[in-house]
Amino acid sequence: MVSVYPAYFFKEKNGYSVVFPDLNFLSTCGTSLEEAMQMALDCLAGYLYTLQKEGGDAPSSSPLSAIYPNAIAAELEISDVSEAFVNMIAVDVAAYAKEHFEKSVKKTLTLPAWLNDRAAAAGINFSQTLQEALKQKLGCS
Repeated sequence: MVSVYPAYFFKEKNGYSVVFPDLNFLSTCGTSLEEAMQMALDCLAGYLYTLQKEGGDAPSSSPLSAIYPNAIAAELEISDVSEAFVNMIAVDVAAYAKEHFEKSVKKTLTLPAWLNDRAAAAGINFSQTLQEALKQKLGCS
């Protein structure tokens, strides 16, 4: 499912800042317009993915016609809005997460032979066991 949210882009001396007014003014930036667009996509995907993982509900998206750039600029205390604009950012969170957030990484590790033999004989899944141990060690759920 594709999620679409309006993003307010404004030019700064070192690039562009991007703000999502519907998402508690979630923000990101980029040194070029292209990078700011990519960062907006990544920021939106990451925010919505985290909400889903934590069991939260995403706020409703405002239609483009309901976004008032001058009001946003005033709230953010931005004086120069000559190059500011609002653009809709669309992302398929599940597809984006699969490619960027949930991608597995292959690791090589060394074990004593006796430990490898006993674990293999017990039918232990090495990848799963290592993931569980790392999560416990890092305090992740």
